Amino acid sequence: MRPALSIIFFTTLSGAGYGLLAWTGIAIALLALRGGLSTALDGVQFAGVVLGLVLSTAGLLSSLGHLGQPRRAWRALSQWRTSWLSREGVLAIATAVTALAVIALLVWMPAGASRAAWLALLGLLLAVQALATVACTAMIYASLKPIPAWRHPLVVPVYLLFALLTGLALQFLVMAAMLRGQGPAMMLASLAILGALLAGLKWLYWLAIDGAGAPAARGAALGLPGRDARVFEHPHTEANYITREMVFAVARRHALRLRIATSLALVAAPLLATLLVATALLSPVAGVLLAALGLLAAAFVERWLFFAQARHVVSAYY
Repeated sequence: MRPALSIIFFTTLSGAGYGLLAWTGIAIALLALRGGLSTALDGVQFAGVVLGLVLSTAGLLSSLGHLGQPRRAWRALSQWRTSWLSREGVLAIATAVTALAVIALLVWMPAGASRAAWLALLGLLLAVQALATVACTAMIYASLKPIPAWRHPLVVPVYLLFALLTGLALQFLVMAAMLRGQGPAMMLASLAILGALLAGLKWLYWLAIDGAGAPAARGAALGLPGRDARVFEHPHTEANYITREMVFAVARRHALRLRIATSLALVAAPLLATLLVATALLSPVAGVLLAALGLLAAAFVERWLFFAQARHVVSAYY
């Protein structure tokens, strides 16, 4: 499949934004459930919700660039009973509404038991909605039978883990910038551990799709299973929609290099940041920023590979 930049930006930015909203919602709920009536951390919580909302919205808007008629995107919301795309849109709106409600509570409601109860409820709801939106995004691709590489059972877990990893990196960045007394060592170590887990899952996925081979033999596509069919004359004389969108080839050596780079970035970015902060070459904020940017870059490359290496069964005819 053609790796359209608009879709790559969409899945990367919105995933990071929803991951940040999930972590922030969990933090808000836990603090409120522990009886936290203080407003000392309101600034950190406010910044996390706002940044997550901005990134998720920017990602969703970038996805409109892949539509032929962006003005008709709203019509997808009506098919939520059968369409994962529609469910994603409905949940995205619901998540934004909950995020705005949390912001309103943080800004205008005075501290007290009632405020804590509402923050606990809305924080948990925000986390669930954010992760559910990411899951729906993953299911848009995992539900497509004509693309075997996307039907793999690791597609949804990997999408969720990327959202949680990049969102956690952004959460740590907000904390490092606003809570100056916090050391980044444990933050960066947790990012490295989660990055290593994600890299391992990605290699399991990559090895699985490599071993699967072609989605369909040309003979089977023509109704002649077990027979060797050769192309005498191609079904087109010039590039068309199918060759542009569904028949994309990436060299195996090039893909391997990108896989290795992605895996290294998932682990090396937090570890390098830890080393630079420990040797005082970078400030704690700059170190966490470096780790966050490295993880976002790894997510971007992984998304490119996710689309570029997926083969539609229609490619058997081409």
